[in-house]
Parts: sequence; structure tokens; C-alpha cells
Amino acid sequence: MAVLITTEVLGEISVLTSVENQSELTAAWIRSGDGLIGFGEYKKIEISGSDRFKQARTWWNSQLSDFKIQNNVHGSGTGPVLFTSFSFDSDEKSVLIIPEIILGRKNGKSWVTWIGQGRQPDFSKVGNAQASGEISWSDGSISEDEWRNQVGFAVKAIKENKLEKVVLARDQVATSTTQINSRSLLQRLEIEYPSTWLFLVDGLVGATPELLVRLSKSLVTSRVLAGTIRKTGNEDRDLALAASLAKSSKDLEEHEYAVRSVADALEPFCSSTNVPESPFVLHLSNVMHLATDVTGVLNDSAKQADVFTLVEQLHPSAAVCGTPTDLANNLITELEQMNRQRYAGPVGWIDANGDGEIAIALRCGLLSQDKKSIRIFAGCGIVAGSDPANEFAESQAKLMPMRTALETI
Repeated sequence: MAVLITTEVLGEISVLTSVENQSELTAAWIRSGDGLIGFGEYKKIEISGSDRFKQARTWWNSQLSDFKIQNNVHGSGTGPVLFTSFSFDSDEKSVLIIPEIILGRKNGKSWVTWIGQGRQPDFSKVGNAQASGEISWSDGSISEDEWRNQVGFAVKAIKENKLEKVVLARDQVATSTTQINSRSLLQRLEIEYPSTWLFLVDGLVGATPELLVRLSKSLVTSRVLAGTIRKTGNEDRDLALAASLAKSSKDLEEHEYAVRSVADALEPFCSSTNVPESPFVLHLSNVMHLATDVTGVLNDSAKQADVFTLVEQLHPSAAVCGTPTDLANNLITELEQMNRQRYAGPVGWIDANGDGEIAIALRCGLLSQDKKSIRIFAGCGIVAGSDPANEFAESQAKLMPMRTALETI
């Protein structure tokens, strides 16, 4: 039986630190300076199939039964923690990782969890971000013109009442003359996008603004984003654009589909669900989104539900697939001509109590095995009022966080 120890760490510690034994940074979940980071791999498994969420639960529970837990901190995210990165499609691989060492921080309190009976790991402040090599860019699966044609075909299908909404994604490939350092990339993203959820799981790294689900005791929260407009950098102009976004019939229609899909998925599990009547405008450094926070409380019959249960119900939401789900998924398969892998899939962490935070893997990239190249992704929700040129401009804005971070680390 493996011994797992969690204890408080005194003093001010940055979440993005290094450990004395130089274990590789393998997992991360950070927002506004708080979060969890994992070093090394105690256990890792790859799974696939339509039952991948059930497989993940079974594997995690079997691992928990092998731990002798000594936790004097308690609370969400302490003790054993599993980092997860699920594929968008069921036939692609999903990855589950239990790190050897986890450093956590929340509301000024820091703690460390490690596996084994050795002494507590020492942490040091992170130095300057590692300089990157020279970055070159190339098209991903299809050209820019082909992608705009895809959007036009999708709009035509929607106007012919074949479906209501579909999300189409595209990718680009960055190649570096040296290895791309994921910790430096996270540092860069944290500076520019502190209000997003930064994540790293097995080479999938990014800064997503969309929380698929958080479960804390019995409280359920989901942040839904759909409807986007690019910022200009001029404050007065951006305020006017925010007002136009809040009134845009095209964007409000897209947003309504996404919110409805989440609320409908949560309704069987919650005794009360709160869905605001109108979205708010979420301001990021490069774009603005229509956003709605859906909340609920687990009902008595769902008290045994965990994050795996909720993720299985929520994925894929209309925000990353479309409406109706099956028809949208079929059109994605027909049009995209690329493998999303773990892009737009659920990513995050789960603790021993079944609580956790799972986001949608957006504004992200997937590192190659040799870490000298990375595929970055962006997707756009297509509805009847969509225009291919405008959707392409939106996709460019959504690619910008990763492009900028890669070019400045």
C-alpha cells in the first residue's frame, strides 16, 4: 500500500515553482495564482471508448484503495488528486495522470502532497522563463480558404433546417528550433490571461475561459461561453463593441443553444438550477465573450454523483459541438478533416471525494513527443447568421493567445 502525505507549506510560494529533484512538470491547473501543479508520474493510463468516463472512475477508485492517506490539511484539492484530459471523440485516447508530487495553493494557503515515506520535497522560486527557439508556422489539416468554404457549407445546411448550430475548428502548427518548455509557456499565459483556467496534462497546454463543471460538495457550477467579438485595444471602441455583442441576435442565438444544452444536462441531477435570463460580457485581453454561469445543487437522488458523472452528461456541449448533438457531430466529422484529439475535450482534476474542476480544453495546443512542435486549435460556433469571413477573423483571435505566448517565451 502506497503512503500519500499532504501537509501545509509555510511561507509565500508561487504555484509555478520547481522542485529540488528537478522532476518534470507533468500537470497543472492554475487560475489567478491559485491552483495545483504536479511533478513526475506515479501512475498514468490511456483509455478510449464511449465508456471512457466510467473507465476513468473505475481506475481512479482502484488507485485510491491502494493509498494509505495522511492528510492534515483537508479541503478540496488536498490528498490524492487525479489530473484528467479526455478526448473529444470516444475513439481517441484520453489520459489520466497521478503525479508523484503535487503543490497546491488556495486563498493564501499552500500545501504539498507526495507519495512515499521520504521527507517533504523542497520548493524554490521559478527563475526567468526559458527562452524559446525560433518559431515557424504552417497550416494545419486544411488551408484557410478550405476552412472558410467549410463554414459556408455549414451555414447552408443550417438554413436548410438540417441542424441549428455546429462548431467548426481549425488548427495551425508551430515548429521550434529547440524544445518548447511547457512551464515557460504557462508562465507567459498566466501573465496575459490570469482570469482563465491554465492547464497542462500530458503535453496538452492552454488557457481556457470555459469551465465545463465544478463540483464542490453538492454545489455544481458551469461557465458557458458562446458568442465572441475581437477587441481593438481602444477602450471606448471596445465598450461599444461589448454593447453590440450583448445585443447581437446571431451571438445571442449561438449562446442560447450552449446554455440550454448545459442546463438540460444538469437538470436531472439538481434540485434547483439557476440560469440567468441574460448573459454577461466576459472581457479577456484579446476578445470578449457572452458568458453565463449556470449553478445548481445536487438533489438527494444524485448525492452519490461525482465529477465523472456530470462530465459524461455534459460532454460534448453545444459550445464545442452544436445542436442537435448527433447531427452536429456528424457534420464535424464530414467537414473538419482533422483529428481534434484532446482539443475541446474535458480537462482538469478530481480529488478523492469526487469533487473537482473540469474545463473545456480551448485556447490550447498539443505538444509533439519531441516537444519541438505544437498543434494549436480554435473553433467557432456556426449558426444561420454566420459569415465565413467573420468566423475566420474570430478563429484568428482565438488562436492569438497561444501564438503570442509561443513567440514570446
